[in-house]
Amino acid sequence: MEVEVVVENRFVDIVAEGYDAGVRLHEAIERDMVQVRLTDPFRFVVVAAPAYLEKHGTPQKPEDLLRHECFTIRVPSSGALYAWELERGKRNWRVPVRGSVVTNHRELTQALVEQGLGLAYAFEPAVKEALRAGRLVRVLEEYAPSVPGYFLYFPSRARRSGPLRLFIAVARELSAKAV
Repeated sequence: MEVEVVVENRFVDIVAEGYDAGVRLHEAIERDMVQVRLTDPFRFVVVAAPAYLEKHGTPQKPEDLLRHECFTIRVPSSGALYAWELERGKRNWRVPVRGSVVTNHRELTQALVEQGLGLAYAFEPAVKEALRAGRLVRVLEEYAPSVPGYFLYFPSRARRSGPLRLFIAVARELSAKAV
């Protein structure tokens, strides 16, 4: 079996583009697809380096982010900058943050934030080690939205594919070890 991994920062129609499967957040998967959980539910958090917060202050409410240097991404489908999504109880915010760097490279964003240059909106498991080590701290934690997690998805007719079944088994095993 050969596995080819293609990472795209856009919504791909896996059927039209000839892929066997894809990985997405649960809410972004078409309802007619088979879904296989890869991760536990997690949160998206706003993070900063302690040095940044000492110099610029700590945001206390979502609107405060508009006065801070925030690293964001461009939405591939529209070209617009991504508005950070926050929630508390039944209330939701989409904060149109701005900053001097726009990038879809998670590691670059984290490096800039760890250097005290701004804030980031991050997939919490990806910054777990930096949080544990104290290089980053959560900001506005009570507004951090939870998501059901990442799922492998594919059309139901692909279920019969032996290589795909093997890939699913390996993906589940690897994701279980990553926790």
